[in-house]
Amino acid sequence: MLGVQPNESAGSAMRLLLAEDDQMLGAGLKRTLQRVGYTVDWAMDGEEAIAAARAQDYALILLDLGLPRVDGLQALLEIRAQKDLTPIIILTARDRPDQKVEGLDGGADDYVVKPFDLEELLARIRARIRHSEGRSGDVLVTRGVALDLAARTTTLNDQAVALTAKEFKVLAALMRRMGQFVNKDELESTLYDAAAEVESNTIEVAIYGLRRKLGADLIVTARGLGYMTPLKS
Repeated sequence: MLGVQPNESAGSAMRLLLAEDDQMLGAGLKRTLQRVGYTVDWAMDGEEAIAAARAQDYALILLDLGLPRVDGLQALLEIRAQKDLTPIIILTARDRPDQKVEGLDGGADDYVVKPFDLEELLARIRARIRHSEGRSGDVLVTRGVALDLAARTTTLNDQAVALTAKEFKVLAALMRRMGQFVNKDELESTLYDAAAEVESNTIEVAIYGLRRKLGADLIVTARGLGYMTPLKS
């Protein structure tokens, strides 16, 4: 049993529900999702998934169709019947076109066939959460800061702020993964190609500049984890 209570967590904006009855796949997915910063509740049958969705607000639901007790498709229909608009990604081995149509018409936002690429799934999760929060893929917004990836402009409380190229790239990397820590190596990879010589303090200099221009609380640092831009306050 999940033991989820309504409004259990103040951080529920980044809480996911994983509905998967395969022990090995479910455990691996839960570990991976937790590693990248999500809180994960794991339901192993359809009844448990429906009950969890009623009790807790989730940022997104990952739903297997081949669930015991209540089939995943029926669980999907029951969740949607409750006027629950939580983004739902189906994860399933059912790959016939008519099965995909049935899942999408039933209210799923995306349909991913097993086996799947893990990085692609994580990208789909981020995209669905962005969409549900009203953020487009080109403009990222948090705490008064708006980053337009296409125009390469930055504003703070609707006032233009000039960033260096490196500051912009570092901030874009952080805001694409809001609420998750990004380590220094990952940030360096956004600035340098594999053959380039990396300057040891480049990231620290960029972070200092961003905090000075956009506010000290925009970027959180944790030893051993890296840097993070928090979600909207």
